[in-house]
Amino acid sequence: MSHDSPEPEVTPELANRVIYGDKAALAQIFDIYRLRLRRIVNFRLDRRIYGRVDPDDVLQEAYLNAQLRMKSILADRAETLFIWLRKILNQTLADVHRRHLGTQKRSAKRDVSIHGGWSTESTSVALAVHLAGNLTSPSQAALRAELAAQIDAALATLSPVDREILALRHFEELSNSEAAQVLGMTTQAASMRYVRALTRLREVLPAPQLSAMPEPH
Repeated sequence: MSHDSPEPEVTPELANRVIYGDKAALAQIFDIYRLRLRRIVNFRLDRRIYGRVDPDDVLQEAYLNAQLRMKSILADRAETLFIWLRKILNQTLADVHRRHLGTQKRSAKRDVSIHGGWSTESTSVALAVHLAGNLTSPSQAALRAELAAQIDAALATLSPVDREILALRHFEELSNSEAAQVLGMTTQAASMRYVRALTRLREVLPAPQLSAMPEPH
């Protein structure tokens, strides 16, 4: 993953201030992670409401929710503050989808579990949307349909965990260690699953679509 400038360090002292309820420290850490959290919103936000919902508004709502949950940081048992904030952001996104799509009209594919992980269906939808790229002109409708079918078929060959680890590593741009924490596995197991999933995807997905995947860090 490339950045214009290095991400500021979250020091133990700053992290401890958040754990003990310092809202100014939370604001500072949220700002440090803002670009990373925004990438998650861009990846997970349902395209049906993308034009109606500002990603920055989602981030602001997630920040306010994080303030409300500061007393529960230790009880939430997240290994890092970033993983804790990611969980809150994903729960906020689920709330946004419910509000804008409606209980009856919203897709079950957008369900998010209490621990902040997305359903198999929602991850597949998000992966397909981003791998398909920006083919939006009417003249490309046939190509778009063909491409969507290729992507769906390719993703169907992967297990739910393999799809999720590709989403975490490439589109959320989590490190291997962070992906392991989210999936509840060892870093070694996460690394092995990632390599296997990427190898399998390369076998079944056309090369142009692989170029849509950012390099993991």
